[in-house]
This record gives sequence, C-alpha cells and structure tokens, in this order.
Amino acid sequence: MQVNISARHGHLNDESKDQITAKMERLLRLFDRLLSIDVTVDLKRQEMPSVDVRVSAEHKHDFVATDQASSLMAALDGVIHKLEGQLRKYKERVQSRHRTPRSESASPEGEGSGA
Repeated sequence: MQVNISARHGHLNDESKDQITAKMERLLRLFDRLLSIDVTVDLKRQEMPSVDVRVSAEHKHDFVATDQASSLMAALDGVIHKLEGQLRKYKERVQSRHRTPRSESASPEGEGSGA
C-alpha cells in the first residue's frame, strides 16, 4: 500500500510525515484491501490545520474524510476515526452479502412436476 502525503500553504517535517504514515497504516488492520492513501494537510490556518484523506480500495471504492482541529495530530485522529467507521460499515456490508443466501435461489420444486 502506498501513502502519499502533501501539504498546502506550508511544509511538513519528516517526523510529522512519519507519524502520519504510521497512523494511516493502522487502517490496514481494519481492511486489508487498500491500494493507496492520499493525505493532504492544509496549513493555511496554523491554529486550525485541516486534513483531507482519500483512501482507494479494490474494486474502485474510494473513502473520503476531512477534519479540522486545533492541532495536526488531533485532526488526523478525527479523520482516522471517520475512515474507520466508513471502512467498518463497508466491510460489514460486503461480508453480509456473502453470508446471506439469495432469495432467487429457491428450490425448483413444483416446476415441471405436473403432467
């Protein structure tokens, strides 16, 4: 999985980039079919940085979350919380499709059994 980190209106040091990458890789524990994560940090307002994250998964599914907080790491934690909810909901929906049988696959009893 690839993590791309970019900053608008400022610059992120290597330590911040490493922390962001480590936190984003935690999403793999929840859903292992992630292809890439794009993180954009907007530092236009230094007192309230904004974090936008776009997660691309298999089969053309994208998950997007945005948060703004008093610190960069607080905004990142808020985004991760939102993404975890989206990924958890998607994973449950996919798993429930495989667990429940289709209603169309009714047994062919009664069809053609007449004279």
